[in-house]
Amino acid sequence: MMSDEQATQVKQQILSEINSNFPEEKKQEAIEKISTLDNQGLEDFLQQNQLLKEGEPQQCIFCSIIEGKIPSYKIQEDQESSAFLEINPVSAAHIIIIPKKHITSEKDLPKSIHKLAEEISKRIKSEFKPKDILIKSSNMFGHEILNIIPIYNNENLESERKPADKTELEKQMKILFKEEKKEKQIVKKPKPKKIEKEKEIWLAKRFP
Repeated sequence: MMSDEQATQVKQQILSEINSNFPEEKKQEAIEKISTLDNQGLEDFLQQNQLLKEGEPQQCIFCSIIEGKIPSYKIQEDQESSAFLEINPVSAAHIIIIPKKHITSEKDLPKSIHKLAEEISKRIKSEFKPKDILIKSSNMFGHEILNIIPIYNNENLESERKPADKTELEKQMKILFKEEKKEKQIVKKPKPKKIEKEKEIWLAKRFP
């Protein structure tokens, strides 16, 4: 069974989705249903909605995001990690970079994740003008992730989080999204063979 900390984070994620996507007339009922679930009830709910694989009750929310089971706001990825807008951010344009493999320790984070973080940080600095950028790892559900937190005042990883408005997330996504360019295969055209001109045959002038 998932821990209290895991259950709290999963509930926050689901409640944020409800606030963003549910019709108003159904929103309050759904919020009350999720809020009153105990840990076992929450785990059953996730399995029924195919957010957890049967026999794998400890699958974390981040693995579900990577597998596309939970709606998200992806802005960029490489072969080893994907970057998403945090839906419960510390500040505007708070990004989480999730390794595609379930990595449990900071020392096992792929080297490429820091390059991806620096690239995204440059775009955040250019577009959102924070005073600084905090890049810091954290571990939840046993899954190590990297946070990119824009600092406008004195924000840090322990600062209060609030569910982000869907419209605002979509706006930030349009600003920060980077489409990966696919390498075009260069097809070499065969060089046309040079056609040698027929050698002119020199004939000596005939004398009468």
